[in-house]
Amino acid sequence: MTHPVTEQPEGAPAGYTLRFPDSWWQLDLDPSTRDASIRRRIESQVKKAPQLSREQVDELIRSTRRTAREAHARGALRASGMLRILHAGSGPLVLSATTVVLRISVPEDQSEDLADLVVAAGMQLGTQAEGTGLPPGEVELVELPQVGAAGRITRIEDVDHKGTPVPTAVRHTLIPVPNSRDYLVLASSTPNVDLADQFYEVFDAIAESFRFEDPAGTSGAADPAAEAAGGGPMGEADKGR
Repeated sequence: MTHPVTEQPEGAPAGYTLRFPDSWWQLDLDPSTRDASIRRRIESQVKKAPQLSREQVDELIRSTRRTAREAHARGALRASGMLRILHAGSGPLVLSATTVVLRISVPEDQSEDLADLVVAAGMQLGTQAEGTGLPPGEVELVELPQVGAAGRITRIEDVDHKGTPVPTAVRHTLIPVPNSRDYLVLASSTPNVDLADQFYEVFDAIAESFRFEDPAGTSGAADPAAEAAGGGPMGEADKGR
């Protein structure tokens, strides 16, 4: 599947490559097919976990459909997710996470500088956390191997679920699109807050696999480490245009 990265101003990249672990799958965002395809996927996944009740399975289907619906409404380039069910002493443990790729454009009257955006995000996080009892979150500048400087926003936030706030661990990576005022945002989250640090490592590995393709549609010289990852734990590459 291909998606536009930007309207491609002169010199802007033509697309991107992003790798996900083999256990992840791409969510169908097409309104005409997503409900049926998501049901098939979830039903297939839970065959290995017959201890889940029908109500639990239906809730997984509803929540995944909601993620796909919201991603489509936000104009996502793609959305991927994982679902794993472990056997625990107190019953089945459901592990889930999603990563949504979004494109944002910085308005002309605002600075598109990465450092400025990260500082503004930090101030906003502090304001939003006031009175919630949740930590204010963390913003930082990081280096991605194939991209260079990027922004990272990490926080625990309450996500509304049928009127009930559900704590969710969130890590967003902001990647500047060269020669444009655009950013690609890798918005990753998991409701397994107790395992947030472990999921953050997975989210970071996904972000570190990101690379742009140049306007001619090539990604430049091959990176041996990235090539090796193609058959390893990061799975196959997704190419977006």
